[in-house]
Amino acid sequence: MYYAMELHIKNQNFIVTGASSGFGRSVAVSLMEEGATVYAVARRKELLGELKYTYDSRFEYVVGDITDENIVSKIIDKIGLTEIHGVFINAGGPPAKAFLETEMPDWDEAYQKLLRWKVDLAQRLIPAFIKQKYGRILFLESSSVKQPVENLVLSTSLRMAVVGMAKTLSQELASYGITVNVLAPGYHNTSAIERLIRKKSEKEFISFEDAKKQFEQETRLGFMGDPNDLASLGLWLLSPQSKFVTGQTISVAGGAINGVFG
Repeated sequence: MYYAMELHIKNQNFIVTGASSGFGRSVAVSLMEEGATVYAVARRKELLGELKYTYDSRFEYVVGDITDENIVSKIIDKIGLTEIHGVFINAGGPPAKAFLETEMPDWDEAYQKLLRWKVDLAQRLIPAFIKQKYGRILFLESSSVKQPVENLVLSTSLRMAVVGMAKTLSQELASYGITVNVLAPGYHNTSAIERLIRKKSEKEFISFEDAKKQFEQETRLGFMGDPNDLASLGLWLLSPQSKFVTGQTISVAGGAINGVFG
């Protein structure tokens, strides 16, 4: 007999950053479709407004750039005394550049965009997770932490720092019932991949469509991923069902990672 999987997240509360589009929006919508409440952060007010209109009381939001320390404070103020069960930590990355194209300000900015705010947000949430002896922390990074991607030196370098932090955190927090994991997506149909395609197109003097085909061919499956499919895995990792999975960096890359631990 077949039984549908019960995730046990109905009426739970989650923070989702970068929630107006891409992976963040897919995860936010998936959580709310399962009956959870989402506290969202993103820069695009009109897209957040659409989600508020659709999901009403199950969706609260703060408009702003989550890499700004003041916005981190605003989302903490927004949740107030609400018990938070998990957080999906996600935002866009720095510009696509090769190492020799970078200058020192690029590295300083990459630290701000990819690492500093994540440390800040995690430090503010963890004491409550410890007190309630439960929590799910899920970072959205990139498959480039397992296999570098051309023209992504800034993203790859700082995201690897996040992976190191997440692994260490998972060991420190396991005894409190708190899990910490990383999703590492490969090429998906999002605005982030469009930037990479344009970069490749410009550098190699080929059309956007030809550049896109090259990216698609790098996956063993021959096509790019759907953010909604990745969200289903994220949903499980944010649920009580994933209680025995922690400290993992899970690539979702269509077989493009060549290493045996891909």
